[in-house]
Order: sequence, then C-alpha cells, then structure tokens
Amino acid sequence: MFDRTQWFLAGMSIALSLQLSQPVAAAVPVGKVVQTAQTNSSEAAEKALKEAAQLYNQGTAEAKRGTIVKLEEALKLYREAGDRRREAVTFSNIGLVYSGLGEKQKALEYYSQSLPLSRATGDRGGEAITLNNIGSVYSELGEKQKALEYFSQSLPLRRAVGDRRGEAVTLTNIATVYSGLGEKQKALEYYSQSLPLFQATGDRGGEATTLNNIGSVYSALGEKQKALEYYSQSLPLRRATGDRRGEA
Repeated sequence: MFDRTQWFLAGMSIALSLQLSQPVAAAVPVGKVVQTAQTNSSEAAEKALKEAAQLYNQGTAEAKRGTIVKLEEALKLYREAGDRRREAVTFSNIGLVYSGLGEKQKALEYYSQSLPLSRATGDRGGEAITLNNIGSVYSELGEKQKALEYFSQSLPLRRAVGDRRGEAVTLTNIATVYSGLGEKQKALEYYSQSLPLFQATGDRGGEATTLNNIGSVYSALGEKQKALEYYSQSLPLRRATGDRRGEA
C-alpha cells in the first residue's frame, strides 16, 4: 500500500504563502523584488503540479512519463523559490511515480532526497509518508526486514501527527510483511489494529483490503470458515468502491 496523500497535499491543498521578511531599510526594495520572483516561481510550480496530476490520473505509462517531466519542472521552481518543504514533497511524488512504473531503484533515489528535506523543515507528516513508501518499495523488492525498519520509523510519526488513516496504512503494510514472512499471528495483530482505523476514517477501500488480507491469513492457518467470514465482509465494500479488480 503506497500512500498518495502527499501528492494531493502538494498539488492541491497547500496555500501559497512564503512569509518572507522585509529588509529594515534599503535604497532599492531588493526584498520585494526577491519576494516577487519567489512567488512567481511558486505559482509556476503549482501550475506544473496541477498539469502533472492531470497526466498521472490518465494512468498510462506514457502519461506517467509526462508526469515526471512536469514534476521535475516543479522541483526546479520550488528550489528557485527556496521552498524546501514543497521540494521535499515533489521529490517524494517523483519517487512514487517511478515506483508505479516499476523502476524501484530510481524511486529509492528520489525518496532518499526527499527524506532529509522533510526532516530539515520539520514536516513530520511528509517524513512519515516517505518512510512508508520506502518501506513499500523494499517490501516489493523482497527485502522484508528492511521494509519493516522503514515502516517502524513511519508508524510513530503517523501517530504523533494524528494521521489515523496513514497509521492504518502503515499498520496494514507491517501486517502484510509479517504474513509474507510466515508470522501469521503477528500479522493478525497488526491487521486488527488497522481495521478499526480504516473504519473510523471512512476509508472503505482500505477496510476492504484489510478484511481480504485477514481472510487470506485465516485461510493459510486452515481456518476456512473464518476466512470466508472476512472475505464475505470485504466483497460488498469492493463493489461499493468500484474496485472491480479487488472484487475479482
């Protein structure tokens, strides 16, 4: 489960406010010139991000390549504006797109550039998202212990910033890794923590995925009737959310 929350925060929700301090006295209003240039860079970056989001939503590999081009454009502009927080978010978004294209090492390169910037700017929510996504990449690469290390760093940050849906995502990711390692009871412990969080936050897709995964664990444990109970709870949620692949 990758976390795409950061994408939407970056492109759609963050207000444009640079809060630059003005010089006490100057013959030429240098600060105003700098502020205007930085504001222009930020506005251009926001435009590039919106175009990137439109391309990304097309879902094709070609559109995703175009998304990366637009995100790289936004990255350069945020750097010019001195906006390190949005720079960090954009690095993370590029990593997310590369991961979706199957270029996992490239994804890790961009995530590793995002992480120190998030930490330097005190963006604990952004840091948590990037740590979670790094864990997901390592999990897909089969490096399960490394995945657990990153998920375990993400989890307390999720809790610290009150991101209950994000906490649920990371708990589910930890559970899935433990299940893959054969530690089924440990997996059930983490799934049982994530399920009520998905329900409380109204994330029916996450709830459906977790119910399905709990069913898979019980099936592997030989508890077939219990597995059917969870699959039967997952199925109507898959249909309700239009997740036809998950339904199948």
